[in-house]
Amino acid sequence: MGKYNYIRKTARYNGIKYEAYGKTELEASKKLAEKLVAAKRGEESIGGSMTVNAWYAQWKATYKDPKGMTAKSLGMYDEKYNGYIKSVIGHLKLKDVKDVQLQKILNSQAGYSSSHVKKLRMLMQQMFKRARQSRLIPYDPAELLELPRTTEGKRRSITDEERTAILEVAQTHRAGLWILTLLYTGMRPGESAALTWADVDFTRNEIHIHSARESGSGHIKGPKTDAGIRDIPMREELRQKLLAVKGDPFQPVFPTQAGNFQNENSLRRLWTGFKRDLDIHMGAKLYRNQIVQSSLAPDLTPYCLRHTFCTDLQKAGVPLNVAKELMGHSDIQTTANIYTHKDATTLHASIALLDSCNNRTGGKSGGKSQTG
Repeated sequence: MGKYNYIRKTARYNGIKYEAYGKTELEASKKLAEKLVAAKRGEESIGGSMTVNAWYAQWKATYKDPKGMTAKSLGMYDEKYNGYIKSVIGHLKLKDVKDVQLQKILNSQAGYSSSHVKKLRMLMQQMFKRARQSRLIPYDPAELLELPRTTEGKRRSITDEERTAILEVAQTHRAGLWILTLLYTGMRPGESAALTWADVDFTRNEIHIHSARESGSGHIKGPKTDAGIRDIPMREELRQKLLAVKGDPFQPVFPTQAGNFQNENSLRRLWTGFKRDLDIHMGAKLYRNQIVQSSLAPDLTPYCLRHTFCTDLQKAGVPLNVAKELMGHSDIQTTANIYTHKDATTLHASIALLDSCNNRTGGKSGGKSQTG
């Protein structure tokens, strides 16, 4: 009985080598094609021999996509993986990845923002921890990853010069009322996008916050925590400006030019337009109506207005627990981190209070003096 000389065909897909055998070249090619089609459909076997690219796709589809996360949150995973991990280890077999390779990926991001580097580490740790728990790999190479030196991208309050200019430009700019509302209420931009006139209570002089535009989409939903539901009293200047343009109860307070609710892109355009006029107002240099030399600090964002509201509360002597409620923080430490920022005016005012107290008591402590 004669033996067949089997023909072997090979091909690679997503870094994985596939092979098939047949009695004829046509048979081997057909079997290989079937394997490649199955692989492209995601039917390839799950195991340590699969590539990191293949595991990332499986991991994200199995453990992240079904969670109902926002498009922005899901996009973060793709942005970190495709931008920083894929080109380095994506072609490797899952079981061959070593901790030193992952640490080098993190080290290459030294000097970048802490938030970015922490998210990159989080992604690698989640991916490989699940692979180990599923017994696809014998050990977790991401378990002990260390963060390199990073920078803290802290939000800040606006300067006195910026405040003066912002208030002046806001008087005539179409985004002016929105800007003043952020500055005088401390609400998040997403909360302002969901605001309707039914939420503005002119009788009680309050703005009711109970929803926000979902980050990364145009959906309106409740806040992430119960602390986000709150009532913010209106300053008189803001109350009068809102009253002058009051609309129907369920119309947006800050509509687009078409009368719709703002989305992420339209809010960005609103801020960009205001920021351009603010830049020109503060002395930016123009050439053919284009700004060629900006006068604005690059870290000026809408969230600076929210931060300023909190520091204004501190300067006014508003207790920390009350500021927490007005800001909608779920953790008082978040508010405290802003309240503990050094502010020269507040520090000098505090010392002035001590001087005043000493003057009233004649410099006496009220107790027996001690020496030694």
